[in-house]
Amino acid sequence: MVQVQFLEHIEAHQGILHKICNLYRDSKEDREDLFQEIVFQLWKAFPTFQGNSKISTWIYRIALNTAIAVFRKKRPAVEYPAVLPDWYEEVPSEELEQRQERLFVALKQLDDGEKAIITLYLEELTYQQIADIIGINENYVGVKLNRIKNKIQKLLIK
Repeated sequence: MVQVQFLEHIEAHQGILHKICNLYRDSKEDREDLFQEIVFQLWKAFPTFQGNSKISTWIYRIALNTAIAVFRKKRPAVEYPAVLPDWYEEVPSEELEQRQERLFVALKQLDDGEKAIITLYLEELTYQQIADIIGINENYVGVKLNRIKNKIQKLLIK
């Protein structure tokens, strides 16, 4: 019963996991590894989820913490050919695709904390929801977002 409920939550929120994996990993293999690690961490923590927050908030928190923690581990350098995300179902126009690619490249240049905040912002979470997930106050979310937006603008102009 718990397994079925867990799988339903993963199925319903797998878009969150794919976005975080794409933001924190470059190759398809690394994204798949991170996806598995996040699902494993979610499974381990699932019995402790008490419903005090939305399930998506809980998933974001664990996924981001896992992505950042795994990212810090030393790994041998492995080169893979660049691959566009394979989970995106819509077929974007060429111009939109190029703009998304430029934005994605800029996002990858942010530090881990900045990536987490901007990812949640792009998911249209409120400042309060972002603050709850990241563990900072709501006003600081606003300050950080302004700085991140300015940094992204500079990166896109280059």
